[in-house]
Amino acid sequence: MNEKVTDGGNSLQAEFLSSPDPTMASLPFSEAVRLGNLLFVSGQLGSLPGSTILAPGGIAAEAEQAMLNMEHVLERHGSSLANVVKCTVFLADMAEWKAFNNVYRRSFAIGRFPARSALGANGLAMNARVELECIAYIP
Repeated sequence: MNEKVTDGGNSLQAEFLSSPDPTMASLPFSEAVRLGNLLFVSGQLGSLPGSTILAPGGIAAEAEQAMLNMEHVLERHGSSLANVVKCTVFLADMAEWKAFNNVYRRSFAIGRFPARSALGANGLAMNARVELECIAYIP
């Protein structure tokens, strides 16, 4: 779905982008929204592709799958992890912050880490250990 957004005379077209996965597309949110050359990616869990089953193995496995899921959304809509400018990380247990960071570091080039916020959040969907969202640009 597209919707025109006007800002001080500048007109941008917001595109509300659905997932090609029927399970995800049935949920009440867009997997991403494109506004100009910015892409806002909805929270990604460490669920296995095409399912609502979390990757087995705890925080590291879920974090790796969540990063991979985020990467796939970015690529599907013309961007990549290299173009991420901001990430928000929700952790079910802040004691797992270090373990999450070990996975996160491998996903980005050294010295090119996006701006980031990380916070504890109880009650993540599907009892997930981690959820990631991001903002990226589309070159």
